Amino acid sequence: MSDELVAFITCPPSAGQALAKALLEEKLAACVNILPAINSLYFWQGELQNEQEELLIAKTTKEVWEQFQRRVKELHSYTVPEIIAIPVVCGYGPYLDWIQSSVLASKHIHSAKKGND
Repeated sequence: MSDELVAFITCPPSAGQALAKALLEEKLAACVNILPAINSLYFWQGELQNEQEELLIAKTTKEVWEQFQRRVKELHSYTVPEIIAIPVVCGYGPYLDWIQSSVLASKHIHSAKKGND
């Protein structure tokens, strides 16, 4: 099993673009797909909800998961946002390497910036 994760985040319509952009710019994700206009049915506070949402599918790593999760929560409008991840059991090696280098590259950049502060 690898260290890459596929994360799922639901959000209100038209909110996904800003959230995805922040995760990418902060190097917490290598790629984020936005699936518009999904219909979500769920119970919230005892009431059945039927909402239109967007689904974000983000490729990230275990190494930055806590920071990824914290950042989504900071940016998200929901009290309890869906932020879940499944491990990548197998995948095309060069793509998995790209995920690692895209996310980890930022860690080195952030570490260098901290050292210069």
